[in-house]
Amino acid sequence: MQQRPGIGVGELACALDVHQTTASNLLKSLAAQGLIILDRNGADRRAVTVTLLPAGELRLASAPAPFSGVLPDALATLDAATLARLGHDLNILITALEAGTAGADIPLADL
Repeated sequence: MQQRPGIGVGELACALDVHQTTASNLLKSLAAQGLIILDRNGADRRAVTVTLLPAGELRLASAPAPFSGVLPDALATLDAATLARLGHDLNILITALEAGTAGADIPLADL
């Protein structure tokens, strides 16, 4: 919203990779907190645009940065078959580590 003033709900849902209903519910919550304004303007009164308010900008300044770096960038370049193999092989590694889901939030160095 900060980089895309006036973004629509559908476009935001695509950017977040969530269902449009989920994005709409999130936006209603943000609007209720006074962080954004939802506007219905233009010819199609069903279309809603989102504007970030100063309080929302302050909240964003304290939010953690999105997941980024060399690993996600490299993973984004891989084809679906390679990602599927990688996922399969990582599951084998997780089993060998005997970490299970209980260790999901534990850094590898602490296992």
